[in-house]
Parts: sequence; C-alpha cells; structure tokens
Amino acid sequence: MRLTTKGRYAVTAMLDLAYHSETRPVTLTDIAKRQSISLSYLEQLFARLRRAGMVEGVRGPGGGYQLSRDSAQINIADIISAVDETIDSTRCGGKSNCQNAQPCLTHDLWMGLSEQIRLYLSTISLDDLLQRKNVRQVAERQDKQSALGLDVLMRQESRLQS
Repeated sequence: MRLTTKGRYAVTAMLDLAYHSETRPVTLTDIAKRQSISLSYLEQLFARLRRAGMVEGVRGPGGGYQLSRDSAQINIADIISAVDETIDSTRCGGKSNCQNAQPCLTHDLWMGLSEQIRLYLSTISLDDLLQRKNVRQVAERQDKQSALGLDVLMRQESRLQS
C-alpha cells in the first residue's frame, strides 16, 4: 500500500485535535510540538481538511482549530482522502496500465487489496480511536512531555533573566 507521510500526518493530527479539542480549540503549534510535525506542513494539511469540512478555525485569543462535526462522524479513509492521498496497492495507480498500457497479471489482486484497506479504514472513526486505552495513554504521555518541556524552558528563561 502506498500511504505517504501526508496521510499518516493528517490522521495523527486529526486524532490529536479530536483528543485535545474536547475542552477548547487547539493551535497547530501545539499539535506540531506534540506530534513532531512541521508547522508549515500542518498548515497545508489543515487547509485541505478545512476545505473538506472536517475542521473549522476559531479566531481570537484562545483560538485554534476544532472538529467541525462529531468525532464519530469522521472516519480515517475520509481524512486520507481529504488531503488528496490515495489508498492504492497497485503499481499503476489504479489506471490499469501496469504492463505495456494494459493491466498486469496481478492487477485485480492489488486493486482488491486497495479496496479492502479503504473499506477497513472507512469503518474506523476518530471516536473509535479515542476510545482505545493505548491511544489515551500515549496522548497523556505526550501532554506530560510537552508540559515538562515548557516547564524546563520557563526555568531556563527565568535563570537567564536573573
């Protein structure tokens, strides 16, 4: 299966947003820090996710992003599709021109696999992932690490000002 970092990062960022926006909008800077994803890359992804109607921006102090609909209504296949990523196991990109402008011997096999992967991902919502114990544990660990990093920076800054 050909799933690039674009699709993986979009799913990761959306899961982070779903987890953290339960109480308030979330900034892309916060997501970037927690998930080690470039802020400029996240901005590009969220422009696409916003156009797809999955997220909405909240302006002003305390602003950021939030899901535009319930996390149970957003599935993983739709997130991947929203950032123009395809779920494709074929060598030809599904165009049936894998061998001398014709389908190769195993074209239907790889097309079937791509469809099964897409179907599987369409059955998993952000809410399904949020309900998983290990997902919550990882999110809590990332929050602690992020808070610890901020605390260390504040102490260093305080020492420099003294």
